[in-house]
Amino acid sequence: MEICIIGLPRSGKTTIFNVLTRGKADTTTYATPTLTPNIGVSKVPEPRLQALEKIFHPKKVISAEVKYVDIVGIAKDFGKGEGIGGQFLNYLSNADALIHVVRAFQDDNVPHIQGDISPKRDIATMNLELVFSDLAIIERRLKKLEDSLKGAKQSERDPLMKEQALLQRIKSELEKEVPIWHQNLTDEETKSLTNYQFLTAKPMLIVINVGENQLAQDTSMETEIRSTYSHALFEVVAICGKLEMELTQLTDADSTEFRKALGLVEPAVDRVIGLSFQLLGLISFFTTVSDELKAWTITKGTSAVKAAGKIHTDMEKGFIRAEVVNFNDLCKCGSLAEARKHGLLKLEGKNYTVQDGDIITFLFNI
Repeated sequence: MEICIIGLPRSGKTTIFNVLTRGKADTTTYATPTLTPNIGVSKVPEPRLQALEKIFHPKKVISAEVKYVDIVGIAKDFGKGEGIGGQFLNYLSNADALIHVVRAFQDDNVPHIQGDISPKRDIATMNLELVFSDLAIIERRLKKLEDSLKGAKQSERDPLMKEQALLQRIKSELEKEVPIWHQNLTDEETKSLTNYQFLTAKPMLIVINVGENQLAQDTSMETEIRSTYSHALFEVVAICGKLEMELTQLTDADSTEFRKALGLVEPAVDRVIGLSFQLLGLISFFTTVSDELKAWTITKGTSAVKAAGKIHTDMEKGFIRAEVVNFNDLCKCGSLAEARKHGLLKLEGKNYTVQDGDIITFLFNI
């Protein structure tokens, strides 16, 4: 999956990017805007791979990955109701989800662009920019629909008018500053909007960038923001970006000790990826072929044949069946042979719905 990191200037976006990717991007680039983004990859934390490695003894273990895009360039009037456009918009449109870094830390050396710290105000400012961009897309499409309807045959009018009515309804709510993910759309309507790549339809994870002296307040901050924007496609996590970036430069053992001393339960990257999976409705399944153990990421409800296509299109086209055992069952048995002996290794057809933790061998014919 690809996640785009956004935020007002001097919010600590690039610091959070470095935390998530163990990168070393320049955190002072806010002073020299550029359209070239920082791009990095993070391995998805998956403790089940360690257990499977002990069972299969593969030569190679491959984790799933998340791609993060940190938009460094900021439009001149960004945050002033001008919307989002150009190359900036292209990056955001291609993302599966958005991370909005919101500043809560105090630093006199890096003054806030608005003069004072107000996370709720900054969230509202960013949401408004996303709304303006979606409104611009809708207005352009409505103009095209209007032109198309003038010369359309009767048989062509119904789908055009249906699309027009839906966009007009969405436009009306956006004008009230209601993001698309917060509008009461049916699953069919939501699916019909996929090609538009609306920004306010994308899952949103708010990362509150706190100071080290605010760590004791992180839970209350999360609760306050979450209660304001409560929705299945909206989540909040508070992180001390500066501290977490310093910890990524240490060895795993040392960083673990520091976390314990500070009362931090888990690395920030684990929390962010976990919440990202939750927002996007993702699960993991595993394959073990040619001494290679690999984790794959798919959406909940994916069929076996579509999961095979995730690996290779030939596997989807020539799908025969899938041999499936769930992680918990395999761990109890200790091996595939024992799982088969106990009837826990099952043969499934193309319509089988893949479950989180399935270990699958796909049989196919090219």
